[in-house]
Amino acid sequence: MTTSAQDEVVRLASDLIRIDTTNAGGGQAQERPAAEYVAAALAEVGLDPVVLERTPGRGNVVARLEGAGPGRPALLVHGHLDVVPAEPSEWTVHPFSGEVRDGVLWGRGAVDMKNAVAVAVAVARDLVRSGRRPVRDVVFAFTADEEDSAADGAAWLAGKHAELFDGCTEGIGESGAFTFHAAPGVRLYPVGAGERGTAWLTLTARGTAGHGSRPNSRNAVTALAAAVTRIGEYRWPVRVIATVRAALVGMAEALGVDAADLGVAEVGAAEVEALVGRLGPAVKLIEPVLRNSSNPTMLQAGYKINVIPGTATAHVDGRVLPGCEDEFRAVLNELTGPDVDWVYYHEEVPLESPLDVPLVARMTGALLAEDPGSWVVPYCMAGGTDAKHFSRLGIAGYGFTPLALPPGYDYHAMFHGVDERVPVSALQFGVRVMDRLLTDAG
Repeated sequence: MTTSAQDEVVRLASDLIRIDTTNAGGGQAQERPAAEYVAAALAEVGLDPVVLERTPGRGNVVARLEGAGPGRPALLVHGHLDVVPAEPSEWTVHPFSGEVRDGVLWGRGAVDMKNAVAVAVAVARDLVRSGRRPVRDVVFAFTADEEDSAADGAAWLAGKHAELFDGCTEGIGESGAFTFHAAPGVRLYPVGAGERGTAWLTLTARGTAGHGSRPNSRNAVTALAAAVTRIGEYRWPVRVIATVRAALVGMAEALGVDAADLGVAEVGAAEVEALVGRLGPAVKLIEPVLRNSSNPTMLQAGYKINVIPGTATAHVDGRVLPGCEDEFRAVLNELTGPDVDWVYYHEEVPLESPLDVPLVARMTGALLAEDPGSWVVPYCMAGGTDAKHFSRLGIAGYGFTPLALPPGYDYHAMFHGVDERVPVSALQFGVRVMDRLLTDAG
C-alpha cells in the first residue's frame, strides 16, 4: 500500500460530508451528488462505475475491481451515502463542514458512514494506481436510502440489478471492527456476524367516537394506551443465539472471566445474565442483543380536546433475533389484545453468518496485524444494515468498518448523535486494515 491512500482518505471523507445527503424519510433525500463524486473518484483511476437510480436524485454507485485469482467467489464491499438529519445549532462544528480540527474529522457521516465509504474508495484507488489486484473480485456498492427503507438503495439494487453482484458470496459493510476498550489494556475489535431483524409496527385501536363529556366504554385512546404500556413494559426473555454465545466466550477470555460452560452447553438466563454482569464496559456490546425488543415511539389520536376519536394509532420499533420471529409475533398478539390490531409498517429479516470461514480468519488477521495484542470477537448488531437486502442474493454479511479509536471515545454515541466525529488516525488505520484484507481476502 502507498502512503497516498492514507493521505487522501481524509480529503475524500471531508468532501463527502460536505455533500448534504440528509435522509429524513419520505423519499426526500438527494444522494446523487455524492454518488457522482464517488463514481468520478473511481473512474479517475480507470474503474468503470455505474450510477443507478430508482427515483431521480437517489443515486447508487456500483463498480467491480477484478481480482488476481480467477474462479474465486467475489467479495462485496458496501456502504451507504445518506445520513440522518442534523440541526446545526446543536453542534460545536457545523455538521456539513467536514472540518478537520486537532486531528479529528467532524460532521454528519463521520462515523455513519461516509468515513467507511471514503476508506473503501481510497483503497480501491490505491490498488488500481499501484497495479495491485485483490485475490478475488471485489464489488463496491455505495447506496442510497439505508437510513430509511432502502427502497431506493440496496433493496432495489438486489431486486432489479442482481447481475452486478454475480459471484459475490460474502459481503462486508457497516458497524464492526472498531476499538472497544473493555478494561485497561484490553482492546476488543467486535466483527459483526449477526443482525437483529427489523419489525417496525403500526398499532390501530378502533372504538366509538363521541363527546368528551360522556362516558365511553369503547375509547380507542384508552385501548391503545393500555396496549402501548404493555408493550413498552414487557421484558423479553433471554435468547442466546450462536453469534452472541461466541461473543460472550471471546469477551470473557479477553477479560479473564470464566465462561467455560457457556461454550459447550445450554445455560439458563440467570447464568447468562450473571456472566454479562462480569464483563464490565463490554456489556454494551452484548446487552442489546440478548433479547428481542419492542419500543413504542409514536402516538397519534384525535383532533380536538372534547372529541373522543374513533381510532388511535401508535408505532413501535421492534427488533427480532434470528430464529425468534414466530415468538415475536405471538407475543405481540398477546400484548396488543383483542381491541388493538397491528401490522408491519416495515419488516426485514434477521441475519446470522458463519464464523468458521476463511474471510473471518482474514479479517481477524488484518486487525491483529495492525493492532497486535488486541482481541477480535464476534458481534451481533442491535439494529440492521444493507446486508439484509444483499442476503437475498445469497451473500453472507459481516460488519467490518475498521477504526482504531482512543479510550473514552464513545463509538455508538456517534451514530445519529450530535457532534459526530472521528479521529483522522482512525481513518488511516481503516485504510491499512482494508488494504490487507482486500489483497488477501482468501
